[in-house]
Amino acid sequence: MGIEAGAKVDGGCLCGAIRYTVTGPEMFTSQCCCKDCQKATGTGHTTIIGLRRDQLDMRGTPKTYTNDGESGGSVTRHFCGECGGRLYTTGDMPGDQVLILQAGSLDDPDVVSPESVIYMKDAVAWDFFDPDLPKFEAMQPRER
Repeated sequence: MGIEAGAKVDGGCLCGAIRYTVTGPEMFTSQCCCKDCQKATGTGHTTIIGLRRDQLDMRGTPKTYTNDGESGGSVTRHFCGECGGRLYTTGDMPGDQVLILQAGSLDDPDVVSPESVIYMKDAVAWDFFDPDLPKFEAMQPRER
C-alpha cells in the first residue's frame, strides 16, 4: 500500500500552523530504528516516507535543527515552531533533492505501509516489527 501515482494526500503539524500536500508516489516507506530517530521521537523507531522535494507543497515555515548524522553528514529536522510537531528531515544523505517525511504527520497515515525496517543495529529489544518485513542493519540498499 502506498500513495498512488498522481494522488494527493495532506498532512501537517499538531496545531495546524503548518500544512502540506504530497503528490505520489513515494520513493519508499520504512521504519527507522537509528539512534537519531529514537532521540528525536522518544520511541524505538519512526516510520518515514522518502520523497523528491518537488512532491511536497508546504504551507507555513518550519523551524529547523541540524546535527551530524551517523554518516558524518548533516541532518536537518524540520518541525513546527508552535507545537513542535515533526514534519520532515533533509540532509547530506540522501541529498538535496530528497526529503524524509514523518508518516505520522499525514492526516491519514494508513495511506502508506512500511516496506522495510532500517538501522536494525540500533533497534531496542522492546520494539517489535512485522516479521515479514525485510530488515537491514543500516540503510536499505537501493537499486540503481
